[in-house]
Amino acid sequence: MRRKDREITGRENIEPILRACKTCRVAMTAEGMPYVIPLNFGYTWDESGLTLYFHSGLKGKKIDALRKDPRVCFELDTEDGLTGEGDLACRYSFAFSSIVGYGSVQFAQDNAEKRHGFDIIMQHQTGRGGWTYTDAALSVAEVFWVRADSFEASRKVR
Repeated sequence: MRRKDREITGRENIEPILRACKTCRVAMTAEGMPYVIPLNFGYTWDESGLTLYFHSGLKGKKIDALRKDPRVCFELDTEDGLTGEGDLACRYSFAFSSIVGYGSVQFAQDNAEKRHGFDIIMQHQTGRGGWTYTDAALSVAEVFWVRADSFEASRKVR
C-alpha cells in the first residue's frame, strides 16, 4: 500500500467495513477484457481466512468468465462524505473506507454447498438466519465463493 497513513490493519478495524457493505465489486477477465460487476455477498472470516460468498444464475458472461479464469480482484467500500469548503475545487475530496483483495472463485458442487453459501449471504444481507431453499430454486442458481489470497484496507478521513 502506497499511502501507509491510510492503511487499516487488524480484524477489529477491518470487519466493520465488511459489515457495513452490502455490495462487493468483483473484477475478472471476460472475452479478453477487464469486466467488473457489483454483487450482493456474505462472508466468513475464520482461522483459514476471509471468504466472500456470492450467487448468480447458471449462465451468462460472468459465469462463463469465471469458469474460464477463476482469478478475481474484489473491492468493497463505504462512502463517508464530501470534505472541503470554500471556492477552490482542489480543497475538496471524499472520505471513504475500502477493502481491495485478490483470490480465486470456487463453485458449489452440490445443493448442500449452495444452501451453506446462501445461508451466509442471507445472514449478512438481512441479519437473520433460518432460511429455506427448494431444490427447484437451487437448480437454477450458482453459488460461488472467493477465499481471499490477500487484501488491504484503507480509509481517508474527513
